[in-house]
Parts: sequence; structure tokens; C-alpha cells
Amino acid sequence: MIEIEKIDFQKMNGLIPAIVIDKHTLQVLMLGFMNKEALSKTIETGKVTFFSRTQNKLWTKGETSGNLLDLYSIQSDCDYDTLLIEAIPSGNTCHTGKYSCFDLKKNNVQFLSELFEIISKRKIEMPSNSYTTSLFQDGSDRIIQKVGEESVEILIAAKNKSREEIINEVSDLIYHLFVMLVDQDINLNEVMDTLESRHHK
Repeated sequence: MIEIEKIDFQKMNGLIPAIVIDKHTLQVLMLGFMNKEALSKTIETGKVTFFSRTQNKLWTKGETSGNLLDLYSIQSDCDYDTLLIEAIPSGNTCHTGKYSCFDLKKNNVQFLSELFEIISKRKIEMPSNSYTTSLFQDGSDRIIQKVGEESVEILIAAKNKSREEIINEVSDLIYHLFVMLVDQDINLNEVMDTLESRHHK
């Protein structure tokens, strides 16, 4: 975690800007200001806390709405006078009810890479009580079988024109495809490179 004593709070009369991005999408959620006390409380509680210039006091983002920002990481810029905070939002960040204060539309595609990394770690660490671990333990044939089963279930859902079932079954298929790729020692980037090269053709 960041070393508070290195941060230059005096450059801007005790306050520094703090940019908050969504840990999963890497999109900018908001900009706030922190003093030393706000930064300390953020680290201590794990909830992103700012200093309100209008109310002249600390405020934890979401303390009224319930849309808290759970702290994931904090880093400073090279001059130690601006913070970049990765957080996991529990709801929409903007007080207007929008995902981002900059009116950005939520883009979850980045989470696919994170999910792939999680599955890759499961293969290495093999934690107990993990469904992913059990798939790796059952072997390649079982993993391939699951991909086939999920594919068939998507076809049935599509035939039934059930939007909710299609979304659920596609989610299951993507997950099991990722498990199969990891099992076959194929990186997701190899697939993305192939898709990109086809697009450019």
C-alpha cells in the first residue's frame, strides 16, 4: 500500500486530487480530493473517503446512498501530488444515478481478462472447495464435455428465445471455454490476436 508520508499534501494547501477507476473495467468513475486524514481513513477502513470542500469535512463515498467504493489499490503519480485509486463500486458512482461521474457507459470486457487470470491461478494453486479446481482434477475429457454441454444448452435457449437463459448459458460457456484454454495451455491473448488479425484482413 502507498506510503502516506511521501505524499505532498502541502502543494495544494493540504488537498490532493484523487482519481478513482473501476478495478474491473479500468474506467474512470470520479475525481475527488483527499487530505492526509481522508487518505488514512481510506486505507484503514477499505472504503474510499474524501474531504468535502463544500462541507469542510470528511465523507465516505456512498455513506448515504449505499454505493460505496471498496478500496483495491492506491498509487501516486511521479510528483506524489495526485492519487490513482482502483476501487470496486457496489453501485453506480455518480449522484445522478449514472455509472460514472463522466457519463461513461460501463464496459465489462476487461473483466474477461481478469476471469481468465483467476482461472489460470486456480490451475496452479488448486485451492480446495473450488469448482474450477475440481474441473482440472477431473481432467481434459470432463472439461471438453462441459464445453459441449453448455454449447447445446445455448442452442436450446436460443431456440426457445429465452433472453435470460441465453445470457446465463453463454456465461457458463465462456467460463468453461476459459477453463479448457487454460487446460490446453493456450493464453487468451493468442485467441485475441487471431481475432484481431482476421479483423484487419
